[in-house]
Amino acid sequence: MVLLREALGDSLRRTRVAQSRTLREVSSSARVSLGYLSEVERGRKEASSELLAAICDALDVPLSEVLHEVSETLSYGAVDRTRALTSGDAAQQAQSVPAQEAVSSATPRIDEDTRVVIPAPTATALAAA
Repeated sequence: MVLLREALGDSLRRTRVAQSRTLREVSSSARVSLGYLSEVERGRKEASSELLAAICDALDVPLSEVLHEVSETLSYGAVDRTRALTSGDAAQQAQSVPAQEAVSSATPRIDEDTRVVIPAPTATALAAA
């Protein structure tokens, strides 16, 4: 389960990193302490609406855009949202959930108790490498 504060922090951090900006730059511009901004980005602190607005202003991104991204993250799950973000294709983003369901239903499941044993390499195998 993805928490709202974690999804908000991830979105803010992705935006900041995409702009090649440091925490210090954004915290100074938003008039938020560096430590607190770091805690918000890591999903450790709940940010107030005023604080979110200040951070978004500092990042020059509309708060509605951040909230929309967070909404999609919470709707589709973190894995599907990350995949959709990296693809950059809105059509694929909209279809990511049904496509994932189709793949997961066709893929055989491995029981959680299953252990994989990889034998240690022999001396001859190491010498051949």
